[in-house]
This record gives sequence, C-alpha cells and structure tokens, in this order.
Amino acid sequence: MGEIIKKRLKQQKFKSVEEEAILNLFIASNYLHSKVDALCGKFQITLAQFNVLRILKGAHPTGYPRGEIIRRMVEPSPDVTRLIDRLIKEGLVERFNSDKDRRLSLARITKKGINLLKKINPEVDKFITDYSSSLNKKEKETLSSLCEQLYANELKD
Repeated sequence: MGEIIKKRLKQQKFKSVEEEAILNLFIASNYLHSKVDALCGKFQITLAQFNVLRILKGAHPTGYPRGEIIRRMVEPSPDVTRLIDRLIKEGLVERFNSDKDRRLSLARITKKGINLLKKINPEVDKFITDYSSSLNKKEKETLSSLCEQLYANELKD
C-alpha cells in the first residue's frame, strides 16, 4: 500500500492492512508529538506541561483538581502531581484548597502561565496549519473522524 512507510520501516510487507494503518498512525503521532515537544522546549516546558497549562487556562480562574486534569489530558499521565509541582516551581501554576472541600487541592494557571501561553499558542497554531497544509479540508475532517472511530468505545463508559 504505502511506499513511505515501507521506506521508513525498511519493510516491504505487513501482516495486514490493519497493521500497516496502525503503524502509520503510530509513526505520524510520534512525528507530530516530537515536533510540538521541540517547539515547547524552546519555551523551557514539555508538551505535557503545555497541555496542562492549556487545560488550566480553560478553567481559569477556578482551576481543576488533579483527577480532572488527568481526564482532560491528550496523553494522561499518572505523574501529574510532579508535573504540576514543576509548573508551580516555575510560577506558571498555583495550588490551593477548595472553598467547598478543604481536603480537595486545586491547580490554577497564574498570570505568568497565561502570558507564556500567549507566546506559545501562535507558534503551535502555525505548526498545525503548516503541517496539515498537505491535506484539504475534507481530508482533515475524514482524518479526524477516522481517528475518533478508533477510540470512540473508550468514551462509552
């Protein structure tokens, strides 16, 4: 089927079209992930930290508990507490107790975190535009729909 994946993996045959499709998704995902992670690295944060900042920006000014942050992450991480601790150390996030339940710890993006996102977001947006420019609108919609079909059962719980 695909000649590029054959060259990339130095493999001429695959067990099935399904295997080839999944491998292509893995390669594309890893490629895009590494590019955006490198972009975030220019701002001294990781892609996971960027994801948390964007999540907390969406909850500003109330914030979210750790579990809600994990549920909303593109790549959920069991190490979110340390990830948030690093963001706190950098002054990008603050932790506080809920007024309703003093046992509940919430994280909230700071002004410094919001300002950092204002710098990073245009570069990420440009990256998305540039790297998806080889696809037309219909192809992008189809790609998105096909990807959703692969993980839709996860959300039926």
